[in-house]
Amino acid sequence: MAAMTQILKTGILYFAFVFGVGFVLGSGRVLWAVPHFGVRMAELMKTPIMFLVTIVAARWLVRRLAVPYTLSSRLGMGCVALGLLLAAEFTLEAGTYGQVLQPCSLPFN
Repeated sequence: MAAMTQILKTGILYFAFVFGVGFVLGSGRVLWAVPHFGVRMAELMKTPIMFLVTIVAARWLVRRLAVPYTLSSRLGMGCVALGLLLAAEFTLEAGTYGQVLQPCSLPFN
């Protein structure tokens, strides 16, 4: 039970840190980089930074909170963070742009 609590705690902190940095960088991207470089180039500029943020945050949290060196612990932490990130992204997307998830219509249907 203690291991599950630690996995949840670490996953939530991982999500909060990466989402927070992404939110700040995304705001800067929209306000500064998009007018200067365009949408696609601004996204491409943010991508490697976010990649490094996810790696550094995961490594720091695993060491700081002493997450056990087992596949289930580390994968559980990442899955908790991913689930929270997807929920936050879909919620913000629906709230900001009024878009909701639609079922995919395949061309062979």
